[in-house]
Order: sequence, then structure tokens, then C-alpha cells
Amino acid sequence: MDKKDVEKAALKAGEKIVEHTPEPVKEKVEEKVKEKAKEKFVEKTEGKLQEKADEASEKLQETKEKNAQKVHGKGEDAKEKLQDVLLSVKDKLSDVKEAGEDFQEKVSSSDDKDKSKNKRKIKGVNQIKKATDIKSSTKIKSSNDIKSSTDLKTMGS
Repeated sequence: MDKKDVEKAALKAGEKIVEHTPEPVKEKVEEKVKEKAKEKFVEKTEGKLQEKADEASEKLQETKEKNAQKVHGKGEDAKEKLQDVLLSVKDKLSDVKEAGEDFQEKVSSSDDKDKSKNKRKIKGVNQIKKATDIKSSTKIKSSNDIKSSTDLKTMGS
């Protein structure tokens, strides 16, 4: 027999007892039965509520632990990926540094070659002509001022 069946049978028996009880005793018995029923109801309700609260607490704790594991795992993955990216950036920067050093070496060695061959250097700011240094139209030679072949000195003369 189930617990609910026993409770139903007890309730029916209680109702029968109340029906057949004399009136002055009946009121007292009804009050006592109501009080006991109320107490039992409160106890059962509290017990069920406590069970539900415990279940919810357990589920919450399990979910919290699962989430903590997931977050920790994701954090490890992110850390590894970040380290890989940083290492690749470091490698690329070292390649760029080497290329820059090679370029600098080539530029400086080509400067040395230019100096040794007495090639023309790049003009500095002071060496650039100003507007006042440029010849005007009056200083340009005319056709009369240009030397002809007769004006040239020969080797023998």
C-alpha cells in the first residue's frame, strides 16, 4: 500500500468518526483534527520545499562547476593561441630587422664605393641655387658671342 492510500484511508476514517461522535465532543475532535491536518500539511509542504531547494542548489552547483571547467579550458586555449601569435609576430619582426640590417649594410657599402670612385655627392641645402643665382635673359649668350671654328686654337698654333 502506498503512503497516499494510507493517508486517504485515515482521512475517511476520521470523517466517519466525526460523523458518529456526539455534538459536544464532535467540535473538539474537529478542532483537533483540523490542527493535526494543518500541522501535517505544513510539515509536508516544508519538506517538499526543502527538497526542491536542495535539488535546485545541487543543480546550480553542478552547473557552476561545469561552467568553471569550460571557462578554464577556453582560457587555456586562448592563452596558447595568443602565445602562438606572439611567437609568429616575434619571428616576423626578427626577419624584418634582419632585412633592415642587410639593407643598411648594402646602402652604406654602396656609399663607400661611390666615395672611392669620386662620384658626385648629393647636394646639400646650401649648395642649391637660389632665385638670385639663376641667369637672367640679359646674361644669356647671343649668336654673336658663340665661338666659331675659326676662333678655336689648334694644336699646332
